[in-house]
Amino acid sequence: MRDLPAIGGNEAVKKWGFVAMHAAIAAAFMFLLQRFIMNATQETSLLWALIFAVCAAGLAYKQTIR
Repeated sequence: MRDLPAIGGNEAVKKWGFVAMHAAIAAAFMFLLQRFIMNATQETSLLWALIFAVCAAGLAYKQTIR
């Protein structure tokens, strides 16, 4: 995504927006998987979503600084 031309904003905003988007999508995916496919409790689903969001944000951040 870094190769796409930016429309307004600076590089830092794009980087943190990409990290936040990646974390949010990973959290939503994991919550839905745990809650509705694996029939886990809401607390367990939220915990796994938080863990995956942190991991996804870390990976996305590492990708933006390459």
